[in-house]
Amino acid sequence: MQIAREVVEQAIGEQIDGSPLEEVVDQRNPHAVALGSMGGKKGGTARANVLSAARRKAIAKKAAASRWKPHDDKANEA
Repeated sequence: MQIAREVVEQAIGEQIDGSPLEEVVDQRNPHAVALGSMGGKKGGTARANVLSAARRKAIAKKAAASRWKPHDDKANEA
């Protein structure tokens, strides 16, 4: 019930009793956050530029095969 209450409070933007929510303070180093996001934005593009067309095609085929392979339903019954 506590989790449900927190979800409702986040959705309405205030606590159930009408008081404002507590402000969450970000404890992370802002410079490290900026550097991490810069690397993350160019990471996939940089990796794709290094790979050959044949290697990219092989990776895509492997991903498609994994995505469309039949799943073993017996594993989900447990």
